[in-house]
Amino acid sequence: MIKDFQMRPISKKLVFFLILGLLVINYKTEAQVRRGTFIPYSSAGFGIGTSSYYGDMASYTTPLRSTFGMMRWSVTGNYTRHFTPRLAARASFTYARIVGDDYEMNKKDPTNIRFPRNLSFRNDLKEFAVVGIYKLTPDSRSYDRRPQFGAYLFGGIAAVAHNPKAKDDTTDEWVKLQALGTEGQGRPGYAKAYSLIQMAIPIGIGVRYKINSRFDIGAELGFRFTFTDYLDDVAGTYADPSIFAADPLALKFSNRSLEPTSTRKGKDRTPGLIEYVKAAYNIDTNDPYAALQSQNYGSVGNERGFNAKGNDNYLTGTISVHYIIPSQIKCPPLK
Repeated sequence: MIKDFQMRPISKKLVFFLILGLLVINYKTEAQVRRGTFIPYSSAGFGIGTSSYYGDMASYTTPLRSTFGMMRWSVTGNYTRHFTPRLAARASFTYARIVGDDYEMNKKDPTNIRFPRNLSFRNDLKEFAVVGIYKLTPDSRSYDRRPQFGAYLFGGIAAVAHNPKAKDDTTDEWVKLQALGTEGQGRPGYAKAYSLIQMAIPIGIGVRYKINSRFDIGAELGFRFTFTDYLDDVAGTYADPSIFAADPLALKFSNRSLEPTSTRKGKDRTPGLIEYVKAAYNIDTNDPYAALQSQNYGSVGNERGFNAKGNDNYLTGTISVHYIIPSQIKCPPLK
């Protein structure tokens, strides 16, 4: 009976080669994971940068002036999950300020139709975005073997909370404009008030540089296409002043073309308006405000917004630092 349980020499050879084969396969598999299979990883980042607005007070026909003339700040934080060497997804929160000012943007060319309008605003945007990322330079197989330099494209969707304000020159306070209904919004015969939550489509391009196995530094340029023309509170036509009879503040902010100073900085507008009425109406006068009235500038139904492209948009430029979260967490041995 004992012989029946003894392993024959041929069986011993089979077991040996089987174990050897399994060890070789296991070694090759581990080598493939190390050298040929991408290991997903995550990163968290923080950045600061600039923001620029395009709309009724920043024309698309003057892109350099619109981009750099009233440039402001932005800050952002994000979390990115890298699924493959080329594909990733990112969730981010961005806080950015955009500004527009008819006087500042057109003071060197007061004959521009926007100069006499004399509107201004600022808007602090709170944006939550989810985007997909396509890496033009693919990652290596593991987070700590990333290429030294990389470039990528991104696009997605965002929700933006905003609330445009303008400065009251009598109190130096910033007044929320949406609640005033400066183009008649919310009053009988006019459109309803615009929403302070809007959707946007962010698209852009970025580059990153590997500092070490745990940190990258990056630069990014992102453009936001929005679905509103009211980031600046300006879109349609001048409303009938009589509807503001019970709200003098709304009346003031609905039409500021006859104010002698710029609405944000308090600069004297008279010399520029003299040039404007001469060029626009061929009127020589030292009282350009009376000339504007005589030509019905800002009267009911006249165009208040001059954004031929439609919706307002904005651009952010960001320099950021990214921490690479280890894909595997090693636990200390139990004692």
